[in-house]
Amino acid sequence: MSRFLRSTSLRIALPGLLVLAAIPSAHAAGDVDCRLDFNLSGWSAFYKTAKGSGTISCDDGSRLPVSISAKGGGITFGKSRIENGVGEFSGVANIRETLGTYAAAEAHAGAVKSSKAQVMTKGEVSLALAGTGKGWDLGVAFGNFVIEPR
Repeated sequence: MSRFLRSTSLRIALPGLLVLAAIPSAHAAGDVDCRLDFNLSGWSAFYKTAKGSGTISCDDGSRLPVSISAKGGGITFGKSRIENGVGEFSGVANIRETLGTYAAAEAHAGAVKSSKAQVMTKGEVSLALAGTGKGWDLGVAFGNFVIEPR
């Protein structure tokens, strides 16, 4: 191959290689799987409020103890407690993206022991919650679900 062809090929290939090098790897830019283990208790009489705590753990080894609060309004009455609840996050690049306020809407009905499942969002991050609770509740509530560092 002539010297001209080699230098021309290098000049053409070099910008493409630089662009490829600038693109983060799929793992670095990809989603991290994170899970929320939590306990939550609260009450409602038109206005719903609940507080709790938990731990977020991600498959990259990061862990974060958190405080949880949920507030909203609607036609809702009751008292409930969720123990050993689980949440799964999607759309997360790092554990800090799990913190913040999620928009929530739910319909619920239960007596003594009830199961609850709910999906909520915060921008591109989604959180799916599931848990078995104790107490009684009935109604429809709209509001927010806030996760803060402890």
